[in-house]
Amino acid sequence: MTAGRVTLPLLIAAMSLFCGCRSVPVVSSQTTDQAPSEFQMQVQSTHGPLTPREARAVLANLKAEAPDGDALARHLAIEQTVADSPLYTSNRVRILRDGEQTFPAMFAALHAAKRTIQLEYYIFEDVECAGEHLSELLISKRQQGVSVSVIYDAIGSLNTPRAFLDSLQGAGIQLLEFHPINPLRAPTRFSLNDRDHRKMMIIDGELGIIGGVNMSHRYQSAALGVGSRGSEFKAAASEHWRDADLEIYGPAVAELESLFLTHWASQVDRSTGVRQYYPHIDVHGSEIVRIIGSAPAHSASRYYVTLLTAIEGARASIRMTTGYFVPTRQEKKALEAAARRGVDVRLMLPSLSDSGSSLAVQHSAYGELLKAGVKIYQQDSGILHSKTVVVDGVWSALGSSNVDHRSVLFNDEVDAIILGTETGTAIEQRFEDDLKAAHQIDIQTWRHRSFGERTREVWWRLWQRFL
Repeated sequence: MTAGRVTLPLLIAAMSLFCGCRSVPVVSSQTTDQAPSEFQMQVQSTHGPLTPREARAVLANLKAEAPDGDALARHLAIEQTVADSPLYTSNRVRILRDGEQTFPAMFAALHAAKRTIQLEYYIFEDVECAGEHLSELLISKRQQGVSVSVIYDAIGSLNTPRAFLDSLQGAGIQLLEFHPINPLRAPTRFSLNDRDHRKMMIIDGELGIIGGVNMSHRYQSAALGVGSRGSEFKAAASEHWRDADLEIYGPAVAELESLFLTHWASQVDRSTGVRQYYPHIDVHGSEIVRIIGSAPAHSASRYYVTLLTAIEGARASIRMTTGYFVPTRQEKKALEAAARRGVDVRLMLPSLSDSGSSLAVQHSAYGELLKAGVKIYQQDSGILHSKTVVVDGVWSALGSSNVDHRSVLFNDEVDAIILGTETGTAIEQRFEDDLKAAHQIDIQTWRHRSFGERTREVWWRLWQRFL
């Protein structure tokens, strides 16, 4: 969460005044009375909704790829009831690694825009790529007649120079500050604690890029070598940030645009004239994608419920990478239960962080996880900020949601669920690559950490719902 986490110790007291009595929801185990073959999924293609027969054919293909096809089918049936969004077939997707791959992809997409550019970022800064600044490119596209709209979070972009934003606005680019810190500037409901943590770009309603990468200068540093294990990190521009984004081309992008437009409308009290564009996309991709938008307005985070469902339905393996591991009690117990029933559960977590408090809570969870058989690795190369999950090699998630209480209770998030072995294999391979610059936590060694470390862990667990 970067910028918000750096200032978090100074904001906790203020935030607590506005968070009310919100608590983590308890997600009940769900079952479906229908046989998986009879379940009629909501499935969309490039040509519109699929017939029940076509949807069942999609399910049959997925079942054939899965280690336990019936378990995957049941998971999909349950997920459909909580995600409130359809599956989209025929998408092309590409995983983007760190800023080195993400920014060139972003700038290439912006250059190609012909009608609409929609950006929504927690941190929004005047980044550059190959010597070109984002401000120059966006203003150029606006001068060419492209509609450009930007939503940025007030706290995440607290340090963004006003001159950058003014230059965009002066060029006719529409800007929306999500939940301003000053209540007098809030066009609708004021909330200091509820933040827009999404990172997404939509181009012409056809191409979308989502994930963990902010429009931030932090991602423009060179890669580091292996760092010192367990040392506490003070955020510095020279450090390398490890992250992942997902580029999507296909019908699933329509769901991203709907989320953007709905979010914009929720923050204004008048018509803004933001252009929307839902084209017919003639693309022949192979990936099945579900877009999940989560928000505090929902009784329970849709991604949170979906993730718990996937973990509980796992039969062979779970690979989870997250930059902030402050799990709810139910998330931690679900991972432990999976390991105890024989699932190979592996977590890739940070050694270094811009949030020492989150790192302390992360460490406090190790004991019970290790005892249950969960394998934990700490990434030593740079600052881990990725958010990816793969279950049984066929169910993959990549987006903005962390495994923490804030993503469940307070943040607006956007995540993609990708079904199939191609993306699952690619994310699992990245996990294996990351093991080369990581070390495994040994339970015997971990039990002998210092009294001071244990005390720090206990203290920060008191505040974990804000981290």
